[in-house]
Amino acid sequence: MKTVYPQIVTSADMLKSTIQLEQLIQKLKENNAKAAAITNSRLYGLLPFWHELSKHQIQPVIGLSLNVQLESKSVVVVLYAKNNDGYENLLKISSSLETRELTILPKKWLQAYKTGLIAVYKADNHFSAEALSELHTIFDISSLYIGIERPNGQKLELEVEIIQAAQQTSTKITVFHMSRYVQKEDAFAYEVLNAMDQSVKMTDHNRLKPSDHSYHVLTNEEWNEWFSDVPHWLENTQEMLLGCQVNFDHQAHIMPKFPLPESVLAKDYLRELCEEGLKIRLQEVTQRYKDRLHYELQIINQMNYEDYFLIVQDFMKFAKQANILTGPGRGSSASSLVAYSLFITDVDPLTYGLLFERFLNPERITMPDIDIDFADSRRMEVIHYVAEKYGKNYVSQIITFGTLSAKAVAREVARVFGFESTTLEAISSFIPNKLGITLQDAFEQSQKLREFIQTEDIRKKWFQVALALEGLPRNASTHAAGVVLSPVPLVDVVPIQNGHDEIFLTQWPMKEVEQIGLLKMDFLGLRNLTIIERILNLINNNRSMKFSLTDIPLNDESTFHLLQHGDTTGVFQLESAGMRNALKQIQPTRLEDIVAVNALYRPGPMDSIPLYAKRKLGQIPVTYEHPVLQPILQETYGIIVYQEQIMQIASQMAGFTFGEADLLRRAVSKKNRDILQKERTHFVQKAIQLGHSEQAASSVYDLIVRFADYGFPKSHAVAYSLISYQMAFLKAHFPLEFYCALLSTATGNQEKLNQLVMEMKQKEIPVFPPSIFKSLPFFTVENDGVRFGLQAIKGVSHLFTQKLLKQRMDGSMNWEDIFDFAASISAIHFTRKNIEPLIKAGALDDFGVERSTLLATLDAAAKYAELVSPAEETDLFGGDASHFGKSKYIKSEPLPLMLKLQFEKEVLGQYFSEHPTIDKKKNITEPINNIWNILQSTKDSKVRVVGLIQEIKRIRTKKGEAMAFVTIQDDTGSLSITLFPEEYAKYNNLLSELSIILVEGKCERRNGKVQILTKTILDC
Repeated sequence: MKTVYPQIVTSADMLKSTIQLEQLIQKLKENNAKAAAITNSRLYGLLPFWHELSKHQIQPVIGLSLNVQLESKSVVVVLYAKNNDGYENLLKISSSLETRELTILPKKWLQAYKTGLIAVYKADNHFSAEALSELHTIFDISSLYIGIERPNGQKLELEVEIIQAAQQTSTKITVFHMSRYVQKEDAFAYEVLNAMDQSVKMTDHNRLKPSDHSYHVLTNEEWNEWFSDVPHWLENTQEMLLGCQVNFDHQAHIMPKFPLPESVLAKDYLRELCEEGLKIRLQEVTQRYKDRLHYELQIINQMNYEDYFLIVQDFMKFAKQANILTGPGRGSSASSLVAYSLFITDVDPLTYGLLFERFLNPERITMPDIDIDFADSRRMEVIHYVAEKYGKNYVSQIITFGTLSAKAVAREVARVFGFESTTLEAISSFIPNKLGITLQDAFEQSQKLREFIQTEDIRKKWFQVALALEGLPRNASTHAAGVVLSPVPLVDVVPIQNGHDEIFLTQWPMKEVEQIGLLKMDFLGLRNLTIIERILNLINNNRSMKFSLTDIPLNDESTFHLLQHGDTTGVFQLESAGMRNALKQIQPTRLEDIVAVNALYRPGPMDSIPLYAKRKLGQIPVTYEHPVLQPILQETYGIIVYQEQIMQIASQMAGFTFGEADLLRRAVSKKNRDILQKERTHFVQKAIQLGHSEQAASSVYDLIVRFADYGFPKSHAVAYSLISYQMAFLKAHFPLEFYCALLSTATGNQEKLNQLVMEMKQKEIPVFPPSIFKSLPFFTVENDGVRFGLQAIKGVSHLFTQKLLKQRMDGSMNWEDIFDFAASISAIHFTRKNIEPLIKAGALDDFGVERSTLLATLDAAAKYAELVSPAEETDLFGGDASHFGKSKYIKSEPLPLMLKLQFEKEVLGQYFSEHPTIDKKKNITEPINNIWNILQSTKDSKVRVVGLIQEIKRIRTKKGEAMAFVTIQDDTGSLSITLFPEEYAKYNNLLSELSIILVEGKCERRNGKVQILTKTILDC
């Protein structure tokens, strides 16, 4: 007897099963399974299930479990796809339920989508003969079965009645058993998962417990033992499942069509657009460009990708017309002259020696990938345009699944176990903060975690369950970029569900969507484009002649001066300390230098940065391992930096086509020994045919092997370096607008705000404090400086800001004092919670009253607001506040400077009034280093700093000795000072928060961070 499994729920059905494919396949192979059916409540996980089982010669069956609303009652039915027609109907059924957010399928829908389906009425103790008869009105006798379970081998109470009803209606009976975990011992882990799904604890009385039968994958012996008296039921099940044949093999690309009149061919229209676009781009089109365009179009036509390019150029045209900023290109598509001619990219591939074959290669038949960056704040507008143009049923975003990571599963299981919240926090702290860490890794690395687990049996049980559930899908969300476009309704090829913003979501993630041949496009949101957009808006605010990115010259001295000094805070991809250091070393004088540093600044290749810098600056000679390399590597001073250079070397040395060269590059980077040797032979033989010696060919091949992993796509580096350069240009020429836009974007990120404000102070760019009369929600440019935004004040609500601005716009701004302000804003909004942060920030300083007085008067002003503006915001006398005598300010002594500064730091994250270290520095005669200068310097040296202590972290060394890390700040920035045990013992008594100290020591850099190794400390 062949073993078949009619009802397997996999972990893809989120929090409904612990079954993962690897362990399932192992179990099915042990049991010599011939067929198994996936019967999740959605079509999640269907494709991997089908492919994995097929790979192991187990017949996969596609099923769906659902409730059907009949006229007599609602029943549980499992539908199986008998063939591809049935599979397509399952797609429609699941999509219909999910897009309408229904939990029960109406009978008429089942009637409409029954073709190619087998239905099994899942019989239990609520079995209804009437419901069975009703199902027979939908399905013929060969397509409807009854499924009978025997939990733990026990017969159902109604089994006799069910058998009678089956005989009366000539309905075949199949055996049923639902599997939700693989082994019997997985039962408890599943029960915990089930509690997670219900968001309850194991001890909760209202927890719906799984029924008492076992949900494990049955063995052959269990099937035969439990149903020993009815072997024909087992035969029916086998016959039913083995009769279900759905085929996914050899899926062709489902390429959408760009709408054109019938008389117009896509290839002709594409050529026409390219020729027009190239004329606009170049004014005079030389033969070199004509040949390249002709060559690219030939390959695009050969691969039938004309419609793809037309679709992308169309939504890019929309974005530009709607003034949505798009990136200059991304990935290998920037190497296409067709993309440049269509204004999809802004990179001329011939200027930068970019190879089309790196993007589209007829020898490597894969879908092209044109990824587009949009200003992240407006990306959805473009997706909506595409959905509107091609139809809502043809466009979808792509689902992505979040899994239970080590930290998440540890906390979640602990919560279900009823552990205290403090224990949950402790557990989190025991697991190292490392990307991709597993619980097993954490157990091996963390002694505290091991000790925690060993102390109690319940904790051991907790850890076992957490290990069992780790990695299971936990939640679904929308992929950050992926959008699917189909020439046929999506429900014909992929199950869909409701998404956000009225755009559907596929039920399958990206890999599976691409597997079935659908075209996936990436609409990426790039925050830096939003920043550039804001900068341009600020620049053009009062201009008649609008400035645009196309006005930026690529040889601007001021921009290169800024880059050479590493002045790159806020500049895309060039912000990190390491990158600044690389720029200072390389001293860029052309865009290609930025392209190179962007490509080199990665683990491995970055070791070549000092060599690149020395060769560029003429400090050491440029050498080449072979003369053939000189023209290819000249621009990067003899260093292989780009994948395109590897392709060019293979072309020049061994006569490879660029298509072959791209295949070589990909093959070599996989580091497969057999492939490496095979390709070596191929390369050397072809090089010898071109007249090179075997030794020369072999040494150049070694070079390719060494750099294949290091090489970076030049097309991507060029495109992204353009954004870097544009931002550096804007910073060099429009610093006010640059900082203003950056500050607004950084609102909520205190560290970033502080860094920007400090830098502006160093450049003597005024930063004006917040003001209820002048500030807007975000930062604004004002009188050669930047005004603080109200939203950047901690504790001020958005609603309050909106009310304040409304009053100002309505002209109600003749506030002579805090009482006028209170009356105008109304008692609803004039509350201590809203106003106290404003006073502390200095936003009410325009009243010319001490902040201490404003704070003392706050309650009186709030009472005045209540009198003149009751809850409905109009007073009893028609809004005329003159009927009430205004209170007077409750005068108070000015706030001590340190308290005033503390208040500013509390609500603004930084000191706005004069920094207390400035006064102290005036009284010191010896030279003092500013923290800013220390941070900018690339050399380690002895320093003397006056700093205000912000934070003290005391620790013990492995020997048990006390030491400390102390964060100090002056008016130019903040950094960390380290006191080793000897210095700590001497100066510990001087360490207290907010005290000002003079530190002498040695400045040192580690992992891109600056610290002072302290020698002496004096009290200031």
